[in-house]
Amino acid sequence: MWQDFAEYILNEIGSKETKIAEIGIGKFNKVSEELSKIDNITLIKTDINPNDDSIIKDDITNPDIRLYEDVDIIYSIRPPSELQPHIINLALKINSQLIIKPLTNEDLNSGRTKMKLKNYKKASFYVLR
Repeated sequence: MWQDFAEYILNEIGSKETKIAEIGIGKFNKVSEELSKIDNITLIKTDINPNDDSIIKDDITNPDIRLYEDVDIIYSIRPPSELQPHIINLALKINSQLIIKPLTNEDLNSGRTKMKLKNYKKASFYVLR
């Protein structure tokens, strides 16, 4: 499933130079590892409690907007329900595509913002363009 999730993102960007941000990476890095192998991608990873030097400390409830300048795609894997509206607000503020992969049995907490459910091979997630 995670390979399919990364493949979807790669298909979205093609060969163009793209800046991508993963929000709330935690200790799960399967998708970011795949994306970081691609030369035309600049990847930033953020979390409120970074567990290594490659992750930038940022609180999505009060994000440092400068970190997300020129980000084309934001994605978040299994973000807690209470953080989802903050991630959506950031994507809207910076006019970025957003992909959220909630827990399998969890509804998306998107408030009034409509996100489209996308099924790509074995991966399912929500997309906001």
